[in-house]
Amino acid sequence: MCAVHQSTRKSRPTVARGSTSARPTSRDVAQAAGVSQAAVSLVLGDKWRGRVSETTAERVREAARRLDYRPNLAARNLRLGRTRTVLLVVPALTTEFFAGVYTGAARVAADHGFGVVLYPSPEGIGPARDPFASAQAALDGVLASSMAADALTAIRGDRLPLVMLDSDPHGSLGAATVNLDIADGTRRIADHLLGLGHRHFLHVAADIPSWTFEVRARELATRLNAVPGTTLRTTGTPMTIEGALAAAETALDAPGPRPTAVVCDDDKLAAGVYKALRRRGLRVPDDVSVTGVDDIALATALDPELTTLRLDAERFGEHGMHALLAVLEGRTPEQGDIPVELVVRGSTGAPRPS
Repeated sequence: MCAVHQSTRKSRPTVARGSTSARPTSRDVAQAAGVSQAAVSLVLGDKWRGRVSETTAERVREAARRLDYRPNLAARNLRLGRTRTVLLVVPALTTEFFAGVYTGAARVAADHGFGVVLYPSPEGIGPARDPFASAQAALDGVLASSMAADALTAIRGDRLPLVMLDSDPHGSLGAATVNLDIADGTRRIADHLLGLGHRHFLHVAADIPSWTFEVRARELATRLNAVPGTTLRTTGTPMTIEGALAAAETALDAPGPRPTAVVCDDDKLAAGVYKALRRRGLRVPDDVSVTGVDDIALATALDPELTTLRLDAERFGEHGMHALLAVLEGRTPEQGDIPVELVVRGSTGAPRPS
């Protein structure tokens, strides 16, 4: 009796004649389905469309289920030169935002049989350094934040597929990019404050060489300069509450009109500004309005709660991983920036009459 007929009569399928393993093989599945081993590989590798019929594909899947066949992914990946592992490079995991990016990216990767190796910067902010001595041999691709872009020379060279997050679409090492619509979000902040009547602004800017922060500064200046009678002062700071506190204190003591609205590149920076204002006896928003970016938990822990841009970090990570998987498959990733949302809370109001 042939192996196929035996497998229908026993709870544990036997293998085809000549096999040296007790486990069913792709040859067994091919014999059970009456197709070639190449057809089995196409169907179980989900590459059958346009190459075998739907009826044949279902027959292969049914045979694999009946035989309890499990493909040897390690051997398959070795043949293909794949590890099914990608690297996610972020500046830090000490912030909720990048933790969310990882969560979204890892979820999509897992759905497609990939693992994610995470490499944050040891310093918490800025470029990560040398995560692997031989990354090209250990990885299939790289997903990287522009804030950690300096690490890519050591990690990628010119040999690994790359997708950049929050990066210039026209100058990101020739890589595909996935961006939040931070330009639109910055304009929304400016329009909200202008609509309340503010004309004197302070921008507490992250002192990090990154495309996303350059966009925020440019869009804010462009929007405010279009309205007569506005002033804009910019002060740079490390991405810390203490840094923002010191920068805001210096800016508030500078000559010229005192700002009635402070635009911060990050919610943590806004927390530092709150402290600087209170040290001077100024109230939010009665004396000075304050805005942030990210909408992390800190935004609602502040008193008053912070008006900020909500960035969907998990969705950002998901889109980034989908883009990298498309690149690995030779497809063009979907285009279009991810929308952001202005969340108006108690930290913004109309300025006091002059």
